Amino acid sequence: MEIRHLEDVVTAAKARGRKRLIVAYGQDSHTIEAVYDAYKDGLVDATLFGDKEVIEKTCAELGVDPSIFTIVDEKNPAKAVAAAVKAVVSNEADVLMKGLVSTDVYMRGILNKEAGLFPPKGVLSHISVFEWAGYHKLLLASDIAVLPLPDLKQKQALIKYIAQVAKTLEIETPKIACVAAMELVNANIPAMAEAAILSKMADRGQLGNVIVDGPLSLDIALYKEVAEHKKIKGSAVAGDADALLFPNIEAGNVFFKSVSHIGGGELAAMVVGTNKPCVLTSRGDSALSKKYSIALACLSAK
Repeated sequence: MEIRHLEDVVTAAKARGRKRLIVAYGQDSHTIEAVYDAYKDGLVDATLFGDKEVIEKTCAELGVDPSIFTIVDEKNPAKAVAAAVKAVVSNEADVLMKGLVSTDVYMRGILNKEAGLFPPKGVLSHISVFEWAGYHKLLLASDIAVLPLPDLKQKQALIKYIAQVAKTLEIETPKIACVAAMELVNANIPAMAEAAILSKMADRGQLGNVIVDGPLSLDIALYKEVAEHKKIKGSAVAGDADALLFPNIEAGNVFFKSVSHIGGGELAAMVVGTNKPCVLTSRGDSALSKKYSIALACLSAK
């Protein structure tokens, strides 16, 4: 099926049947509401790790029957994350999700070498898929949450992850823009030089089935009229990007918050590079964005 909207992601995931979801410290209203909606939509059967009393109280406030969930009582956030990760690695679930716990604690649980969720010498990253009125299609972006300043080798891994998620969304050859402050190459600015290198590597077929262009400023990457005004010629990416590769976490995170809070957009987000999909959204994200994130992870699960 053609996937043009985040609701299409839900439909596609639903067609694959229910996945087993484990939520680490899943006791806040946004998370429980999202998981309940995902359950009603036929996406998941869920296990919530957290304070059982708080979970049941939150369910009562939302009018949700807590008996539809398996609840594992663990009042300590870090211990809840560790237990949830262990259960996922033990194949008790297909997808892991962050609840009301800080990203730092969640990521430490994922990165724990003894846990086995993150492969040795791997590259851990994060991908978001955005939908908002200011752009004509779904837009992938990385990295907005995990890698502070990805180097050239890590950016190659990010492009591979973008291609994998894009394929899940039925985008066979994603157009990826390496975002920088401007479109001209300045060798003194690493992000610009690396963008040019990645573009040439993609041209030579070194990065797989992708089209990469950069450096490109954000407005050129997203809007054809800007690209035409700035006389950008011969770019298949300018004005029609499927994905944005950001130079650092600050740029990516500001874009993430701007689209979701200022632009009124919705999103789906997850960690990539792990042995199983791991949902990672902001604690401030809407219940709908969290449901979309669950759907994306379910669609990505093997």
